[in-house]
Amino acid sequence: MTQVEIHGYAIVSDNDCIADASGRTPEMLRNEADWVYFQAELNKSAVTVLGRLGHEANPNPKNRLRIILSSSSSGLEQRADGWWWNPEELPWDEAIRTVLPEGGPVAVPGGRRVFDLFLAIGYDAFHLTRAEGTHVPDGVPVFSGCQAGRSAEAILSERGLKPGEHQVLDPAGRVSLAIWRRSAGNY
Repeated sequence: MTQVEIHGYAIVSDNDCIADASGRTPEMLRNEADWVYFQAELNKSAVTVLGRLGHEANPNPKNRLRIILSSSSSGLEQRADGWWWNPEELPWDEAIRTVLPEGGPVAVPGGRRVFDLFLAIGYDAFHLTRAEGTHVPDGVPVFSGCQAGRSAEAILSERGLKPGEHQVLDPAGRVSLAIWRRSAGNY
């Protein structure tokens, strides 16, 4: 198989939400220090995997290579704006071998369905940023399992990832980061 390393990226509220009820990222989850960190991470990635709505909502001015999840694809199609992939029609291993034949780092910035899919595929690392002191009423949780009251941290732990050192990205904005990594024997 193509050697890839899959990294998830999310900024969440205290109630583990990534978006409001309309599916948009609320202002309380927008932070400049987190954005700078996230953009630097995307610059290191060979491809970014995101859902169709995220793709449509976020322009790609740096023309980064993207894989866009969509049921409108018949499997894997190269279009002008990236590779469109339907995971119901083509397994991840086949899709990534086509897109990145030499392998490389994969960035997964969501949304929830994409995060859930890659929980099953397997993250090598998940960069979980918290906007501390925030609550998104009726929001969209980072993982479907958070709807049952489980925390993002508990779900990552159940998948064999372990938290790294807690880092403060923005003391004034109360934004912190923990990178959860898969231990060598956990695949």
